[in-house]
Amino acid sequence: MNFEFFIAKRIIDSKAYKSSISAPIIKIGIVAIALGIIVMMIAIATGIGLQQKIREKVIAFNGHSIIQNYDNNQSEESIRPISTNQDFYPNFSSVPGVTHIQATATKSGIIRLENDFEYVVIKGVGQDYDWQYFKEFLIEGELPNYTDGLNQDILISQYLANRLKLKLKDRINTYFLREDTTKPPRSITFNIVGIYNSGLQEMDQLYVIGDINHIKRLNKWDDDQVGRFEVFIDDYDNLETTGNAIFIAVPSTLNAKTVDREYPFIFDWIKIFDNNIYAIIGIMILVAGINMITALLVLILERTQMIGVLKALGSANTSIRKIFLYNASYLILKGLFWGNLIGLTLLLLQKYFGLFPLDPQTYHVSAVPVYINIGYIIALNIGTFVLCLLMLLIPSYIISKISPVKAIRFD
Repeated sequence: MNFEFFIAKRIIDSKAYKSSISAPIIKIGIVAIALGIIVMMIAIATGIGLQQKIREKVIAFNGHSIIQNYDNNQSEESIRPISTNQDFYPNFSSVPGVTHIQATATKSGIIRLENDFEYVVIKGVGQDYDWQYFKEFLIEGELPNYTDGLNQDILISQYLANRLKLKLKDRINTYFLREDTTKPPRSITFNIVGIYNSGLQEMDQLYVIGDINHIKRLNKWDDDQVGRFEVFIDDYDNLETTGNAIFIAVPSTLNAKTVDREYPFIFDWIKIFDNNIYAIIGIMILVAGINMITALLVLILERTQMIGVLKALGSANTSIRKIFLYNASYLILKGLFWGNLIGLTLLLLQKYFGLFPLDPQTYHVSAVPVYINIGYIIALNIGTFVLCLLMLLIPSYIISKISPVKAIRFD
């Protein structure tokens, strides 16, 4: 039997230990560990969750990579068309990791009602469009089906519906300017079949999803011409590598840009979350470690006579230090257990019930998103345990300074 572990277990199980002077300090140490792991788990889960959710929303409107003509056009409108007769379309098989490619086009317009109007961008999509993201965003009605001919059905955002007091099955007139501004604008009447809410107000206040054939007809494009291609990949972590491969694979007359370069202000903002997470983890581990150091020192002070007796019986300093480190390990593990139990409970409640809302205008989501992964939970627990234990090695050296004679007489 491990002698040090046996002694440590006897100390932990003893009633005197549980009612000793050090008991309140030990409880504070355990609570500090528990609170630390709770705060760290919440910081990581919500930080990564918020990053992923915002990324998914931007990608839903643009894809991971955007292929379009080289031009100086800064507007949201597709100006120069691209032919669909490309080697990479409709199957981008030359680049590993690409899961889907779709053709789209955009056209600026104005929704005109009897007492109001609103500037919008009609995003034209076709039968190759992947609706998986908008299935999640859809809150009313159904997704439009663009398979044959001209389809008048559109999908508008809840933001626009509330602003213009629109509802399902309403018909709206949308006006588009001609190249020859001396002529009156062209008008198309659309039917609202669905209302979506992505939570990304920059996109919701702008985009209306419609049939790409309307944009081709308005721009007098051929059937094989589109505004741009949106490419989706299987792993965002490989965005830069796959994005570079896509750029190389497309013709030199076309530009391929990853979504983080298209919207740098959003992606640079969410990268700041990583710094916040690291700062919180560092502070929480430091606080928990300091509390455990205090608890260990009190334990050593309280057991000074026992240390003296063990030294008199021939125990080495290293052996005695192990006893107290075993004791401290038990306290750390106890704190980790309660911290994980409470932390996971709070995260699961938020994940499935959305108890804590957020301002979508500031954070682009209506509730705090949660990312739960067993990998980071295990790594966080192991890291916390090891770092706290390493911090306890230095104060445990005080045992070597205790004289057996003085310790036995210590009262």
